[in-house]
Amino acid sequence: MTFVRTVLGDIDPSDLGVTYAHEHLVIDGGRPVEISPDFLLADVDRMVAELRDAATAGLRSAVDMMPCDCGRNPTKLADLARGSGVQLVAATGLHHERFYGAGHWSVRLSEDDIADLFVADVEQGIDRYDYSGPVVARTTVRAGVVKIAGSEGGPSNRDLPIFRAAAATHRQAGVSIHTHCEAGTGALEQLRVLTDAGVPADRISLSHVDKIQDRGYHSELLATGAFAVYDQAFRWGDRPNGTLDLLEAAVADGRAGQVMLGMDAARQSYYAAFGGSPGLGYLLRGFSDLLEERGLDAAIRHRLFVDNPARAYAFAEVGR
Repeated sequence: MTFVRTVLGDIDPSDLGVTYAHEHLVIDGGRPVEISPDFLLADVDRMVAELRDAATAGLRSAVDMMPCDCGRNPTKLADLARGSGVQLVAATGLHHERFYGAGHWSVRLSEDDIADLFVADVEQGIDRYDYSGPVVARTTVRAGVVKIAGSEGGPSNRDLPIFRAAAATHRQAGVSIHTHCEAGTGALEQLRVLTDAGVPADRISLSHVDKIQDRGYHSELLATGAFAVYDQAFRWGDRPNGTLDLLEAAVADGRAGQVMLGMDAARQSYYAAFGGSPGLGYLLRGFSDLLEERGLDAAIRHRLFVDNPARAYAFAEVGR
């Protein structure tokens, strides 16, 4: 029987409800905060308030895509879930190389050793210290997705062993894989690496791809059977909203069953609880109004927010 693994335990996929498919709700220090203090998301009380506000707009679940050793904090994620009532999924995996220092363990370990760490996060529990030191103390919070990052144009030589480690984790644990597409690029190249390593395309979701306004690119991506995560909806400013245009195209092409939505906010300046804008509830308020105006009705929105995440983040039966 399949399930979705949240930070507070496993649930039936049908219980996931309205879901944001790519978020960053806790960034508790690490290299991202060294790059920009705006990335610091360590105040549980403020983020509980942010999640509660989004819940009043209908949010039921969110997938936190902060992977290993770059600000992930499993205890704070569990506190957020308890405090807000919103179901949260935590990630294992590794982010883009810019979020790690030179000589980081991600470039020194073998892909088998990296896969062992990912599998342990999924099956045993995430390290309290987030693999940042010599001591590992596993919590009861288990990862429910593998998040990995490609470079511009596709996986680099540094990325390839990590992609293969993610594939091995899927084969062993049944967990789905989610990728970062740098500047929206490289989705097809990422898919090729993962599917060649034995991961079915429908166990893969690819984020940030709505940065690329090329309908042919999206048609080719979705034709593989993979999921696309459109997470740029609030970033268009005075320009025509490209995320809306791509959603219209996906629906017209019969691909509404393969697109999910997220905010990928990741900064204090985007969260209302820190005085930022537009706030986590944006997709279920202002953006949903825009979808309605474009003729993307409640049934379509239900697929984007409910049906598709329930399929994308459900664990596969191991061995299939």
